[in-house]
Amino acid sequence: MKALPDRFSGIEAFMATARTGSFTAAADELEMTPSGVAKSVTRLETRLELKLLHRTTRRLTLTSEGEAYLAACHRALTELDLAEYGLAPKDKTPQGRVHLSLPGAFGRRHVLTALLAMANRHDRLDLSVSFTERTLDLVQEGYDLAVRIGDLGDDANLVARHLGTQRLVICASPDYLEKHGPITQPQALMHHDCIIGARRSPRQTWLLRAQDGRALQQEIRIRHEFSDGEAMLAAGIAGAGVMQMPTWLVNDDLANGRLVQLLDDFAGGEMPIHAVWPKTHFIQPKVRAVIKMLQELATQPTSGFSP
Repeated sequence: MKALPDRFSGIEAFMATARTGSFTAAADELEMTPSGVAKSVTRLETRLELKLLHRTTRRLTLTSEGEAYLAACHRALTELDLAEYGLAPKDKTPQGRVHLSLPGAFGRRHVLTALLAMANRHDRLDLSVSFTERTLDLVQEGYDLAVRIGDLGDDANLVARHLGTQRLVICASPDYLEKHGPITQPQALMHHDCIIGARRSPRQTWLLRAQDGRALQQEIRIRHEFSDGEAMLAAGIAGAGVMQMPTWLVNDDLANGRLVQLLDDFAGGEMPIHAVWPKTHFIQPKVRAVIKMLQELATQPTSGFSP
């Protein structure tokens, strides 16, 4: 009798390659060789009679069929998780690899230590953490959970849990202000060198608050862009321009005079902080444990989850 093909062979290699963007990175994650991962994905493509990946010398990208198959794999694994763990108690020991996305500077300063302590308590819990300001597609890119700062879009595929609020201030270095003059009105930001993070739209605005409590969106003139909050902070201290930054990141520099707070009458802009994860019938113990840790962390006064 002819042996039936292993329908799961190559799926793990394919999903890891799609998530990491390379056979080498997937091999590191799966503890395989890059050639082994590549051959596994090729055999999967042969069995399916589909091309799942575009291969060039520089990068790997999903084909349209690959995107559809990846989404189907995620749905199937969710159902398997439900079957395997659905009847388990909610306090089941977290285990397996949790894929987590965190904002760069915020994640490193306020989440990473607690996350590592959690992994040390659970020997079978493995971490795969991305520090990025980019809004990832958690379902398509295979993430279990993300912390996001700012207003959430309308995504029916995600569940959100509010963790706290980030208060914003506008500031610049004394050297910049000595060279370019004081800033007394929000409209002046259209004529100054402003530093921003990842650009989300062609028209960039900063969130201010009028004395009567109304929220204001003030357009600014962009000079420098950085994808990381720590880099923005370094640029501002070096006199490169004006920034709108969270208080947890600049409080020390404001206190010691490396930065000067501006437009006090319009301060008070805030951004919500959420944990978000793909909607599913069952939250795996590893994901449930990280959500619980984030909620507990958010209650601590110095956590950065509140002004």
